[in-house]
Amino acid sequence: MSTSYDPDNVFAKIIRGEAPAHTVHEDDEVMAFLDAFPQSPGHTLVVPKSGAPRTLLDASPAQLGSLVRVVQRIARALTDELAPAGVQVVQFNEAAAGQTVFHLHFHVIPRYADPAQHTRAGAPGSAAQLGELRERIHRRLAATR
Repeated sequence: MSTSYDPDNVFAKIIRGEAPAHTVHEDDEVMAFLDAFPQSPGHTLVVPKSGAPRTLLDASPAQLGSLVRVVQRIARALTDELAPAGVQVVQFNEAAAGQTVFHLHFHVIPRYADPAQHTRAGAPGSAAQLGELRERIHRRLAATR
């Protein structure tokens, strides 16, 4: 099902520091940053930093463990900081399933009772709003280490 990994995909460029991102978490194994095309305020992507996993099927159990630990930490920080009505965790594998960037990633999406706070991906978030959210979430994560 999977084809070869493209080392020039946007997430690989973000990990290497070749493309900008509003990073809220980074350790040796995992990076989390705000989605540039958010579905709701706080929409965060969690990606592995090493290897070349295109999909969940390409990742090692150790990579998945590291990713899920950070996904949970991000979900808690978003819930504590932004007080959404719920939080959605989404992960797609290959184009037929909805994957558009072929580097393994999880979406952590706050969901709010107010439908006005839900958008469809496609419109970029404002740099000012993403920067402000990045600071809030980063502070919340730093306070809960």
